[in-house]
Amino acid sequence: MRTAHGPRPPHRPAVGGSSPEPPVPPPPPPRTPARTARRFIVAIAAIAALGGALFGYDTGVVSGALPFMTAHFGLTSLGEGVVTSALLIGAAFGSLAGGRMADALGRRNSLLWAGAVFTGGAVAVALAPTVPFMALARFVLGLAVGSASVITPLYLSEIAPPHVRGRLVSFNSLMIVSGQLLAYLVNAVLAHWEAWRWMLGLAALPAVALFLGVLFLPDTPRWYVSRGRRDEAGAVLRRTLAADDVPAELTRIEQAHDMAADARRGGWRELQRPWVRRLLLIGIGLAAVQQITGVNAVIYFAPKILATTGLGTDAAITATIAIGAVSVLATAIGMSLIDRVGRRPMLLWGLSGMTVSLALLGAAFHLPHSTAVSFLVLGLMVLYMGFMQATLNTGVWLLLAEMFPLKVRGLAMGAAVFVMWLVNFGIALAFPLLLDAVGPAVTFWLFSALCVASLVFCKRYAPETKGLALEDLEQELRKAANASTADATTPTPTPVPEHTDRN
Repeated sequence: MRTAHGPRPPHRPAVGGSSPEPPVPPPPPPRTPARTARRFIVAIAAIAALGGALFGYDTGVVSGALPFMTAHFGLTSLGEGVVTSALLIGAAFGSLAGGRMADALGRRNSLLWAGAVFTGGAVAVALAPTVPFMALARFVLGLAVGSASVITPLYLSEIAPPHVRGRLVSFNSLMIVSGQLLAYLVNAVLAHWEAWRWMLGLAALPAVALFLGVLFLPDTPRWYVSRGRRDEAGAVLRRTLAADDVPAELTRIEQAHDMAADARRGGWRELQRPWVRRLLLIGIGLAAVQQITGVNAVIYFAPKILATTGLGTDAAITATIAIGAVSVLATAIGMSLIDRVGRRPMLLWGLSGMTVSLALLGAAFHLPHSTAVSFLVLGLMVLYMGFMQATLNTGVWLLLAEMFPLKVRGLAMGAAVFVMWLVNFGIALAFPLLLDAVGPAVTFWLFSALCVASLVFCKRYAPETKGLALEDLEQELRKAANASTADATTPTPTPVPEHTDRN
């Protein structure tokens, strides 16, 4: 109805009375463009994976420094093993502490701690005046290496969207082998001056970059939820996911956390659950498999291995660049395949190739010494490292970051990586003595036999985690573990969840 003077004025509630107009809803949160989200994820990966690069550099650099350290300090084969493995026993304890620290302080603050220790440890190793001081400094440096080996893949797995999680966590593996390649290149350049202290000390530069870069990173949504900081979790999710997907993802994370909180138990008691304990034992087995198949014997002692074929020290150090380059290329190939092929098939194909290449490598040492035989040995080591880095190394780190439930993820991964570093320590300490005792041929045949045993283990126990959100994956692995337990106690077969590849 119109008045004589025009349109009706807008409605205003009477003083006494009628209900007020509904409040205007707040504007929706701004949408994060896909390109911006990708840039944010890549930036996070690049900074966090500096921990992987330092891991690689500090473990790879010793191969070039060791011949000159042996001459400087008068090291025996046992002394070589002690200096090399001191970092690894530190890494074992660092990985165990890293899991607890990641759960208590957060993934980000734990990476800050690792960056600081990396910096101080690198400087101390470079200035070491005696063998005991060198061993102690490498032990301290190992604390940072071990903690970063747990925290970095854990951080990346929890902040990555499900569809890129495999590639993003595997990026840490790429940074590890890139750090090793950088160490081999630095070794080759500085070997002409026998500047082994500079080889070791240059690790301080990326360590400072890691510390400064992590200052600008957020923590993961899952850790924020575990501390009741829902708004901060949502803010991080909005930077990695489409806005429409954030509420569902946040709800899924909260539900998984609530299920864990309902138990009202500590992490160690949670590990007493049969299905969690079974996953932990499988994770420990996978961690051991990665080491007993010989990868770090090649990484730490490649120049020493090549020297047994008659190659000179400088030439042997330079030749290891091929091992580093192929490792980087193979890891990049593995990253591109792992989310399409799956974790289990990658492990099985890789172990098969490693078995054959190690058997051939052992046979090559029975040939007469010559330059051609030296390059044959180098080629077989490169072939072995290609299989290893593309499949087993990439797959194991990714599985360890994915397969444990939220409440014990940091603790369980820390325990598995602790075992990994202990086995690594044993291999590094024993390898020079084993070379002296039985020779390189028998040594590498032993590694080939261990690859066969590892293949049997992975075929029987390794889970498939491809393509599932971590919270959904937890439910699938719980059902699969319970089904396997039932299979062990009753003849009635239990169906395997469709997402778990058992073939």
